[in-house]
Amino acid sequence: MPHDAEGPDLTVPLARTPPLVLRGRTFDAGRPAVMAIVNRTPDSFYVTTGTRGVDEALAGLSEAVAAGADLVDVGGVRAGQEGDWVDVAEEVARVRPFLVAAREAFPDLLISLDTWRSEVLESCADVGIDLVNDTWAGADPDLAAAAAALGAGYVVSHTGGLPPRTDPVNISYGPDPDDVVASVLDGLAQGAQRAVDAGVRPEAVLVDPTLDFGKTTRNSLRVLRATGLVAGLGYPVLQAISRKDFVGETLGLPASERLEGSLAATAVAAWLGATVFRTHDVRATRRVLDMVASVRGDRPPAVAVRGEPASR
Repeated sequence: MPHDAEGPDLTVPLARTPPLVLRGRTFDAGRPAVMAIVNRTPDSFYVTTGTRGVDEALAGLSEAVAAGADLVDVGGVRAGQEGDWVDVAEEVARVRPFLVAAREAFPDLLISLDTWRSEVLESCADVGIDLVNDTWAGADPDLAAAAAALGAGYVVSHTGGLPPRTDPVNISYGPDPDDVVASVLDGLAQGAQRAVDAGVRPEAVLVDPTLDFGKTTRNSLRVLRATGLVAGLGYPVLQAISRKDFVGETLGLPASERLEGSLAATAVAAWLGATVFRTHDVRATRRVLDMVASVRGDRPPAVAVRGEPASR
């Protein structure tokens, strides 16, 4: 190891992104955010809770909050092509009753609405939406402005130009394996600027590389490895990794057996600077993120019984 008269340089360069601020709450490298998932759909690829009655979904949300969820992401439409088409009225009917019940039961919980439609957001505006998770990269050009009008945060995603509910087939970004990374960086930078121009507070803009969306498994693995470059865009980073197809294809496993692979990818993304993690498995993800934050030096140990103060 190279060194000089003063000894070796032991500095480990780590990505530092600005904090995410939602309703006065701050999330950063020392306190990453866990986003629980409640899918109000009958055809989700992996279901933990939320697809049946409101009471069942609330019970699942209570468990997620107790396990360490900082916010909940509520969606009413399956991402892929399978299943029936869902119009605006049906999407609102799926998500609004639960959003109302969740806000009443958990008035201080941060709520994210997973939709690409401004009409859906406007139909739920009175609930108190803290974040709009636009997973289809501005397919509705009015959505960012609608989020700004509510004072909500906004998730900028990357789908390679594909429209909503399009499965990636024969996707190519160019001959170089890192062409997909260049596309992600450019798309997220432009999308973040559009969100700020629409009135979203910069500290409430999240950028999401959107693994699997418009991407092959090899694309997603390459983009995950480039999380540090995404963090370098200057906005907090959301990673939605949980039990996704790229994990399943990498390990040859169904959704029900993808926990370990998801957590491994989560640890890598957290080390490289991601701040928010959307997950089906709240408790396990919370523990992984806390451990990574402590290894990075951003979080002190919770207890200290080995002869050193906890605040060291």
